Amino acid sequence: MIPVLVLLASAVLLGGAAPALEPVTCSDTDGAAAARVAVHHINENHKHGYKFRLGETRGRTVEQVDDGCNVDLQLDLLETKCSVLDPKHFEDCETRSQTDRAVLANCTLMMTVEAGDAKVTKYECDVRKEMTNEQMVRVCPDCPSFIPLNSPEGLKSIHQAVQQFNQNKTNERYYVLQEVGRIKSGYMMMAGTSYYTEFVLVESHCPMGSRIMPWACTPLCPDRARHSFCRSSHTDKYGVMSLECELAPPANTEALSPGQQEPVCDDRPSKAAPGGPPTTDGLPPVPMCLGLHDTDPALHPICPWPAPLLLPLPRPHQA
Repeated sequence: MIPVLVLLASAVLLGGAAPALEPVTCSDTDGAAAARVAVHHINENHKHGYKFRLGETRGRTVEQVDDGCNVDLQLDLLETKCSVLDPKHFEDCETRSQTDRAVLANCTLMMTVEAGDAKVTKYECDVRKEMTNEQMVRVCPDCPSFIPLNSPEGLKSIHQAVQQFNQNKTNERYYVLQEVGRIKSGYMMMAGTSYYTEFVLVESHCPMGSRIMPWACTPLCPDRARHSFCRSSHTDKYGVMSLECELAPPANTEALSPGQQEPVCDDRPSKAAPGGPPTTDGLPPVPMCLGLHDTDPALHPICPWPAPLLLPLPRPHQA
């Protein structure tokens, strides 16, 4: 049996103060200030998956209006290794290499500028792999391929990694799965199919040693919970091979008053199946965007902003 390596890097991932944004002007020659405001706005409204950094400004047009201008931008963004829940500022996050399966976002964005005040009014982004699985095989035959975020076998490997994480006795409470970031799969001659996953865990109400099974525990409120950003590898033959996690402290560290209970504000859209461990249906669902249907199931989309309004279907005519 190959031993399981559990590396709990208790790094304090405190985010420094966000750098001040430069004022956007209609005479900005290269559009750098506008692009930076745009990327900041996209990351502020992107609620799942990973943060993005600016790769390149591919186009910019400025239309003068009475007291300012309207700016249209075409931006190429690069996915970083930072979850949207990571307190690091997006400009401090590392982008992915080609062998780490880089992901790009092509975005079109509109903003208004008046007296140095820039306001984003709309954006849409197309998120895609830098190289498809087929292209990657030609460049790197041994590199793993993306598989859907709701792959049953990939999720099974994540469940085993979460169980391994919850065996760490230094944790005060059990952790539960909050979101799957990405799943890749490959084949190893001596070990069978392998899975390489990234996921986010959130601290729950259940203390270590609780009689409640960890998968049935309710998360602490988002501002009071610690989060753990994890990567794991798993093979059919040996199970969990490695688990590396970085722990982030809660945003709200205010101590509770004597006798005061932790507040309950579980907003997970779905629960574990009663009477047993989570199934595919019991996991947090793969994020979808209103009005956006043609998305890659292996990637987290950047949803259009503002979200489109869904009109009610007309009532059937009654004779």
